[in-house]
Amino acid sequence: MTAIPIMDDTSVDSGVPWHYGNPLGEQRTFLSESARVDLSHYGIVTVTGVDRLSWLHTLTTQKITETTKSCQTLILSPHGHIEHDIHFVDDGETSWLIVEPGTAEALVKYLKSMQFMLRVDIHDVTNDFAVIGASGWITDNSYPTWLSPSEYLNSQSQDYVPHRPYSWQVSEYIVPRENLATELSAHTLVGTWAWEAMRIRAGVPRLSFETDHKTIPHEIGLIASAVHLNKGCYRGQETVARVYNLGKPPRRLVALEIDGSTNELPTVGSPVMWNNKEVGRLTSITQDFEHGPLGLAVIKRSVPLDEVLIVGSVSASQTAIVV
Repeated sequence: MTAIPIMDDTSVDSGVPWHYGNPLGEQRTFLSESARVDLSHYGIVTVTGVDRLSWLHTLTTQKITETTKSCQTLILSPHGHIEHDIHFVDDGETSWLIVEPGTAEALVKYLKSMQFMLRVDIHDVTNDFAVIGASGWITDNSYPTWLSPSEYLNSQSQDYVPHRPYSWQVSEYIVPRENLATELSAHTLVGTWAWEAMRIRAGVPRLSFETDHKTIPHEIGLIASAVHLNKGCYRGQETVARVYNLGKPPRRLVALEIDGSTNELPTVGSPVMWNNKEVGRLTSITQDFEHGPLGLAVIKRSVPLDEVLIVGSVSASQTAIVV
């Protein structure tokens, strides 16, 4: 019998299956075999033209050259705050930009404002193409495929993130929408619950969850995975360099192991308290198949890491993702 997909119409991930009836079992499946996730609600923007790579190199935080096939890169505000988180793929003729749901239109508007006389064409192709997520790094050359950066492996030592609690080794590949159902039916499926649970347990930040209007890359551990520190100028570079070389970010990303003895789990956006003072907010939460309730929070850097925090009305121990 085919499992009936269960939808969550209350989140940014509405419109795609949240789970297929066994969300905790789907997390085990995600780790033990090559599973697929319907991410067709994500946005896709294409950039073509002979100047596309050098142009995107100047606009974003990553070093993009003719040899760059897959990377994570950011677009920052003039003050260094994160505006767009882009999963970049280039197939030799087209640069494919995978972005969070509902953000493609704003990205296209910004890119077109920076086009000037350069030989590039920019299109929102979300209605024509769709994203499928996969556990593990896949090597199928049939479709443009983004591979999560190696910095998301828990064995990597890097600036600001000395050791991740778990690995986030995933792929995102782009298929024509008319092929979506066929591609999904050929694989074991899990929902976005499992996808998000694995992201959260690895401490990987997500745009508009772990970010707000003043987030800089250092606070949430994106310096190594999405920012090249030795490239030419780009918007927001001054803030990135100043904080990296001279200062410390005012906040940091932490993982929370939340007390699951009650049925009152905190919701995203709940205040994080320490010594009766609000020191941050809960940015993501999930029920993990091994650990129970897990969350991510962005809190003030001054909070000692060995302190127990209160999230909503529930206690939580913290582990630093960013130090």
